[in-house]
This record gives sequence, structure tokens and C-alpha cells, in this order.
Amino acid sequence: MNRLADATSPYLLQHADNPVEWWPWSAEAFEEARRRDVPVMISVGYAACHWCHVMAHESFEDPAIADEINRKFVAIKVDREERPDVDAVYMTATQALTGQGGWPMTVFATPTGEPFFAGTYYPPPVFTRLLDAIDTAWRDQRDAVVKQSTQVVTAITAAQHLGAEGGLVGAEALAAGAASLEAEFDEVYGGFGGAPKFPPHLVMLFLLRHFQRTGDVRSLEMVRATAEQMARGGIYDQLAGGFARYAVDETWTVPHFEKMLYDNALLLRVYTELWRLTGDALAARVAAETAGFIITRLGTAAGGFAASLDADTGGVEGATYVWAPTELHEVLGDAGGDFAVDLFGVTDTGTFEHGASVLRLVRDVDDGSAELAARWRATRETLRDVRDLRAQPDRDDKVLAEWNGLAITALAHYASVADALHGGLVSRGTNGAGSHGAGPNGAGPNSAGTNGAGPAPVRPDHRASRGEQTGVSAQVARDAAVRAGELLLGTHIVDGRLRRVSRDGTVGVPAGVLADYACVAQGFATLYQATGDVRWLDAARDLLDTALDQFTDGSGGFHDTAADAEVLVARPADPTDGATPSGSSALCEALVTFTALTGETRYREAAATALARIEPIISSRARFAGLAAAVGEALADGPLEVAVVGATESERAPLVHTAIALATPGAVIVAGQPDDPGAPLLAHRRMYDGAATAYVCRGFVCDRPVTVPDALADQLTGASTG
Repeated sequence: MNRLADATSPYLLQHADNPVEWWPWSAEAFEEARRRDVPVMISVGYAACHWCHVMAHESFEDPAIADEINRKFVAIKVDREERPDVDAVYMTATQALTGQGGWPMTVFATPTGEPFFAGTYYPPPVFTRLLDAIDTAWRDQRDAVVKQSTQVVTAITAAQHLGAEGGLVGAEALAAGAASLEAEFDEVYGGFGGAPKFPPHLVMLFLLRHFQRTGDVRSLEMVRATAEQMARGGIYDQLAGGFARYAVDETWTVPHFEKMLYDNALLLRVYTELWRLTGDALAARVAAETAGFIITRLGTAAGGFAASLDADTGGVEGATYVWAPTELHEVLGDAGGDFAVDLFGVTDTGTFEHGASVLRLVRDVDDGSAELAARWRATRETLRDVRDLRAQPDRDDKVLAEWNGLAITALAHYASVADALHGGLVSRGTNGAGSHGAGPNGAGPNSAGTNGAGPAPVRPDHRASRGEQTGVSAQVARDAAVRAGELLLGTHIVDGRLRRVSRDGTVGVPAGVLADYACVAQGFATLYQATGDVRWLDAARDLLDTALDQFTDGSGGFHDTAADAEVLVARPADPTDGATPSGSSALCEALVTFTALTGETRYREAAATALARIEPIISSRARFAGLAAAVGEALADGPLEVAVVGATESERAPLVHTAIALATPGAVIVAGQPDDPGAPLLAHRRMYDGAATAYVCRGFVCDRPVTVPDALADQLTGASTG
């Protein structure tokens, strides 16, 4: 019998009617394999995976192939998003056996879970021959199979060993990392490397921080070029916002149409930072639209965010999204159709399949004429309304703690930046003189000091490039982040431990992995800064304490699974960043943020030790250590701690907005009532002359308190020479 009907994973439920007698991942499945003395076939995928659907239709829905599987194996179906620990172990095995990996992943293992053969997608004729060959080998060459499985497990364990501990991640390593990225940069189309191209969001975050700390304009240029090419390409939904998972070509034209929560959360963070640092109108628009996509298209009734939208519609990849010239003319008329064909780069031969095109943005609507922008908005709205009447891709509506943590961080940060840049634009300031520190007998509170911060000031004039926002407001984004936080806090934390998944407000069984604890802790720390509600800081502390207790490896690094988690054939521990941050990098970011918010240095020390272990990757292969390098930039810069005290929110706003707009890499900003004992950064902070007052500190050394935005801006940009 098929045992997937009671699963919470939409991916598993898609297979609940297969003639294959699937088991969910469980001890009972392996016990059944031992009882029958047959191998285990482990099939790993996810709901938005196009080729997973293809293999399911071709093989798992075929009664004859299903009969072969049922007679010769115990078949286990795994949602990689629900069980990233299982996925990580068997993906390492697949790569060790084949030199590559991907999904669907097909692994054959002993009844105790040791893998001995693995691959990805197999067409039906090849798959049936493979089933016969594996069955024959298991019956007739058992000793060789078991020996192979032992060797694979040894390889899995060895692959996770980083070797000798490196030194502290210093300025030289970070500069070398930026240089390694320049060597791989695509000067024509942006991004790094060739096709297929994945959005390099974590690398872009690192480069933005590197630019801000060092003044390296080349780092900024690589980010701006990549951000613009992606935002104008087919990988970005030109009608409704949101990014697809990757482009199949080097030009970002044709995407693999699935849309993942994690990509859009991380890209929201990047475009928000690019907007904040440069005032770029395109970045402002894309940030707003991406926030809107996350909230409107991925928001769930329970308050969290769904995992993904499928690549297929009715079994046809991209069917919802592509257009032929005749369709545009039918909807918009002759003149309107001609305008849309030109605006969106639609051709007679098509850029996709069957003469259809993926919409791109060929003309500059952000810095062009007001007439062009107005016509673009009207055209886009009409096409979006028509497209919404088409059949839509399925949505995987499970809520993953890790990815929701990323979304909370991005939405809360976007809300704060949008408030700052639209509600209280930064004064240009002056280069006043000042001195280091804040001695008890020093000059008055508006003397600008310096912490020796960085190169020449970065002060974008946001007045000149605000543009019309087409996404959601700051308050809507902040409220959505809080709702998601409430779901994680109230539903995903069970008996003091974090669960990874929920659906329809009901928590699932899988335990949280390191990335869950780390990303949710960072999200809670960001919510604390955005709302001033100290319960988010307390919740972040609880998660970080559990992470340090349960996930450390005894030598300064971290495992991806807890010490008391289910025992797999190997305990996964991958420190490299990929499409999502590694659990280790994400935890380092949360630990550094928490120390800056509280002054408790043991959290920062744990982060610095873990980062030191991957310093060689940061310096030589920064593409695989984007977030780790970004955290290294924060440590190299301090990070700064900014406290703003004042009687009311409106009185504090000018200083808060200035701090947010000019914040340095990894800086934390907390605002509230003077001398608030519940908020560590606000304790013992008083107002001067009855006015709202800002304090800028770096590692226990503080500048003089200031009460006007110009003086605060000088401190944050290092404009004063002291």
C-alpha cells in the first residue's frame, strides 16, 4: 500500500496516488527492508521540481514499473525541503558516486541506509534496466554491494572535513574573495560564470558590504550590473514581480519558471541594500515589487509564507507566463500591442518554445520619461489582469522555518529602509570636527566623533531617485514580517525546540536543522530592531543558546543536525553557501547580530571561530561563501551599534531614519525610551537637553551622543577626521 496519504508535504501528497507503494522516511520503512531482505530505493525531490514531475509521470505512475519497484525494493519518498538533512547526506553520496547531483535524486541503499548506487533522472527504459541490475547485484553480489556502501559512507564523512583551522577572517582574505569574484564576473550580462545562471544573492550582499567598508567601486559595479540585468531579464516576472529560480541561458532571458521563497527573500534584501546605498530607482522598484510578490503570492492564511510556486502549469513548463505577439495585440489592440512587443522584447520567432516569448524589460522605465513610465504601468496592469485569468501554477504551501526566517529578515529590513528613505530623507551633513570616545567632560552632544569607519562617506541623494513605488508599503511589509514571526514563535517552537515545517497552521514532525535555528534567530533579531518589542530578542537568545548547545562539533564548527536528532549514516556538516546560506554561515550572522544588540561577547566569539575555519574558501572561492564573507565584512567593520532614545517615536524618527539610511555593514539600530532596562542598547542612555539623542558605538567604544541628524550622519560615514 502507498503510505503517503497522511503526509503534510505537498510533494509527498503528489505521489499519494502512485501505484508505487511509497513509504515516508521512517524507521519502519528500513525495518520493512530488513524484514524482506531487499534494498531501499530513496527518491528525493520537491514540489516545484520540473524533472521530478516528469519522472513521476513516466515511471512512478506506470503500473508495470511500479510493480517492479514494489517487488524488488522498499521505496521511500523524501521532500528535500522538509528533510534537508536526509537530502544533504544522500546528495553527497550521489556526487561521490557520479561526480554530479540534482533532483530528482534516486539512491539505492542497504536496509540500514548505506548508499551503494545513485543518480538523478532516468527515462523509463533506462530506469527499468537499472532496477533489474540493482536487484541482481543485491542477490548475486551482496559482498561487493556492501563493500561499496561502506566506501561511500567513508567518502561522505571525509567530504565534510574542512581540514586545519584557518586564521581570523581579515581584510586581506575579504579583498582576495572580492578579487576571486571579479575573475569570474560576466562583463556582458552580469552574474558569475556561464549558463545556467542562478541569482548570486549572497555574493551580491558580500560585495555591497565590501564596497561600503572599503570604497571598492568595482565591487559595487558588479552588483549594479548583475542586479539590472536580472531585473530586466526574463528571470524576473515583469508583470507581477518575483524572481524565478534560475535562467537556463547566460543572458537571464529564459528562466526555469519555479519561484522559490528563499530566492525572493534574499534578493529582496540585496535590492533593498542597493537602493539604500545608491538611491537607484530600479532597485527601489524591484525591492518593493519583490516584497509585494512574497506577501501576496506566497502569503498563507496561517501567517507564514509558502515554499514555492511550481514551474509547470497543467504539466506544461512556463505556460502561465509566456506570450506570443498575436496574444499581446489581441489584448491591447494594434498600437498597444506594438508598444508591448517593443517594450518587453517579444519576437515573432519567440525566445522560449512554440513561438512564445518570456517578457523582458527592454526600455528604461525607471529613469525614462514620465509618459513612458505611465504607459508601461498601464500596459503591465492590463496584461497582469489577463494573465491572472489563465491557469496558474500549483503552490507548495508548506511553511519552512528556515525560509520564513529569511523572509522575515528581508521584509523587516525593507520596511525600515522604506520608512527611512521615504519618511525622513537623509541630510547631506557637514564635515564637522570631533574627537574619539565620549569622556565625561567632553564637548557637547553634537560634536561629531569617529570610530575610524571606512573610506569616503557614502551618502546617496534619495530625493533624486525615489520613483513611484509599485509594491507594498513599509507598514504592510512590517506587519507581514510580524505575522510570520508569530507563526514561528507560536506554532513551530514545541517544548522549547524548533520544528522545521508546518502546513495550514499545523506543525509537522521534522526537527529543525541548524539553518532553521539560525535563520529564524536572525529574523527575530531583525524584528526586534524593526518593532522595539523585546520578546523577539528573548526568542532569538533561546534559539541561539539551543544552537550552541546542540549543533557544535567540538572543534569550533557546527553540524547541520542536532546532537539528539535522528542518526543518519553520516552527520551532515556543510559550511559552504549555495542557493541558500549554509547553517553555519547563517548562525554566524545571527550570533554577530545578537552580540551587537546585547553586548554579550560569547556569541561573537563563537561566530569568529567558526568563520575562521572557512577563511580559505572565502579568500579563494567566495562564490561558495557569500554570506560567510558578508559576516566577515560586518566583523571587520565592528559592527556598529546605534541606540536612539527619545520621548516619542516621531521625535526619534529623524535620527532613526538617518541611522538606517547610512548604516555600515552589519550595524544594528535600536530605538526606544531613555534608559530602558529591558533593551540592552538603551540601558543607561539618556536624552540631552530634552531632545532625542543617538549613541554610536563599536565594541564598547562610543562616540559622543548627538541630537541632530547631520552630526549622526558624520559619525556613521566617518566624515569627521577627529
